[in-house]
Amino acid sequence: MKKLMIILGSVILIAAAVLYYVFIYTAQHKRDVNDEKAIAISAVELVHAYNNNEAEANAKYLNKALVVEGFVKEVGQNQEGNTTITIDGANDFSAVFCTLKEANNTVEVNKKVNIKGICIGFTSDVVITDAFIQIKK
Repeated sequence: MKKLMIILGSVILIAAAVLYYVFIYTAQHKRDVNDEKAIAISAVELVHAYNNNEAEANAKYLNKALVVEGFVKEVGQNQEGNTTITIDGANDFSAVFCTLKEANNTVEVNKKVNIKGICIGFTSDVVITDAFIQIKK
């Protein structure tokens, strides 16, 4: 009986630690891409890198802060209501798909933009998240 209580107590303690980490610690320690040094790259170069060798591009860009420069191909919204911007990658099948952290109504199709965000990989497009429009200094 004493062994069972020790095991049960250990399981409860581990479960509490996991719940704390998932719901409290991670909520308070979110990554802020605004504070990170970013890799500057054009949308055309980024799409080309992923289409040529996805594994090599992942090694260079995955989970890294990027500043992507290019021309806006499309502006929309995702299911959560966040602004999405597709930047032309000079490829018929691939582009750079960015989800902005905050709504932005100033973005226009065919205008040049610099977007800073985190690269989370490649589907048929290179995907950038937690992004914002970077103003040139």
